Amino acid sequence: MASSSVITCNSDVEFEREFNKAGEKLLVVDFTATWCGPCRQMAPIFAALSNKYKGSTIFLSVDIDKCQNTAEAQGIRSVPTFRFFKNKARIDEVSGSQAGLLEEKIKQHGGSSNSSSSSTNEHESPVNLYSAINLSNCECLNENDDHPFKNALTKSALYLESDCDEQLLIYIAFQQPVKIHSIILNAPDDGRAPKIVKLFTNQTVSLDFDKAEAKQSTQQFELTGEDVSEGNVINLRYVKFQNVENITLFVKNNQGGDDITVINHLAFIGNLIDKTDMSSFKRVAGKPGESH
Repeated sequence: MASSSVITCNSDVEFEREFNKAGEKLLVVDFTATWCGPCRQMAPIFAALSNKYKGSTIFLSVDIDKCQNTAEAQGIRSVPTFRFFKNKARIDEVSGSQAGLLEEKIKQHGGSSNSSSSSTNEHESPVNLYSAINLSNCECLNENDDHPFKNALTKSALYLESDCDEQLLIYIAFQQPVKIHSIILNAPDDGRAPKIVKLFTNQTVSLDFDKAEAKQSTQQFELTGEDVSEGNVINLRYVKFQNVENITLFVKNNQGGDDITVINHLAFIGNLIDKTDMSSFKRVAGKPGESH
């Protein structure tokens, strides 16, 4: 379901083919692994950058477990590692979760932004918005007390599980307005993963299950087992998520029609919107309450 310009290489032969095709274009290679937490964090950012710099830059994703010869030949010792190439020559590298530095290097080596892309704004790369969530004002209806929804907000062995039936209603409040580019929803590939999900933004009144079922959503999508089991990036209609103070996720059903739905990890990818601090403005004329 994810849409990006990243070319995924699942074998050494595929990497060699794409590497040779790059020619004089800037080539950025993400050496990654499915078991790597920082890799999952950087994946949606890498995908967004691939759309933003589409045309000037080629983006490859290389799974080091599937392309072991390539990883060995490149001397990859940690993941994620981002290598930059031109004319088959290695020119730079970024290691770890450094989204800002990654984009800076792309620009430095000739990557030009696609002005028609809305994947990122002009100045920032999308990031995981976990730190912007106001956890004390969040809630989840029909969560199992032993497996609450907050388990799913960080990548760990813990998880969210529904209680009475397969449906979940998750309300997320942010500490300040945000732009949401995409979400990651990872779940087990055993029928308990969400299938139809509805998103609602900036609700002034909390929804219940009946209202969520009947109400027109900001966006609705139907997930596949592959989307959730691999933790793929789910791109949103970005124009509809430009100024989000809260977001509600209604999980209508799951892949197998079971009574229990499980979510291992739920992440929101986007950017903070800076607030204007009105207290920093000084009155230049007149007195408070006077009109001009």
